[in-house]
Amino acid sequence: MEQNTRYHIRRMKDGDIPQVLEIDKDAFPTQWPHPTTSSFRLELRNKLAHYFVIFRENEDDDTPGQPQPGRMKRIVSFFQRFLDHDRFFGSGYINASREYLVGIVGIWMMVDEAHITTIAVRSSYRRLGFGEWLLIVIIDLATSLHAHSVTLEVRVSNTVAQLLYEKYGFTIAGTRKKYYQDNHEDALIMTTDQLSSPAFQSRLRQLKEEHRRRWSHCYTLS
Repeated sequence: MEQNTRYHIRRMKDGDIPQVLEIDKDAFPTQWPHPTTSSFRLELRNKLAHYFVIFRENEDDDTPGQPQPGRMKRIVSFFQRFLDHDRFFGSGYINASREYLVGIVGIWMMVDEAHITTIAVRSSYRRLGFGEWLLIVIIDLATSLHAHSVTLEVRVSNTVAQLLYEKYGFTIAGTRKKYYQDNHEDALIMTTDQLSSPAFQSRLRQLKEEHRRRWSHCYTLS
């Protein structure tokens, strides 16, 4: 992980879509079909959907996703202080160029259930706590939206992801046969217990504190 670089999380915006598509293809190279620009635009306007991204912003280094090096980058940064770039530039291109996205997560709120539609981290940023951070954020969001539980599907072969979900109280509730179109692999349906239960929240607080202690040098977990 780069020195002097901090990571942040925020809601996804239209200007993030090109990098989000990159992350999706990097994280799920065999998946078919992949989401498209138009499908993510629809998701961002879907009142049931909530998407977040993790990004890094390092003004001192030229990093991927930063096409304005040196003096030009500083000029852009100066004018951003005075302009509402999302309104003025429409696409949010300048914002996206300064913020290099490393992860994404999304849910659909369906009555009293929060269903994770995607959770992905760039392959070069795995095993650095980002996937866990995304999971924590989405569980906290689901709790604040008064969801009873969080559910998701995961490939039967993805044991690393399953261990993370089990750590946060997900258990196997069933199987979707031949769920993935690329290789017809089965998906495990995993779900949490009641989010508002004292036992679940106590365990969640403990896990959040452990995560904070381990990764606070890179980002702040609220």
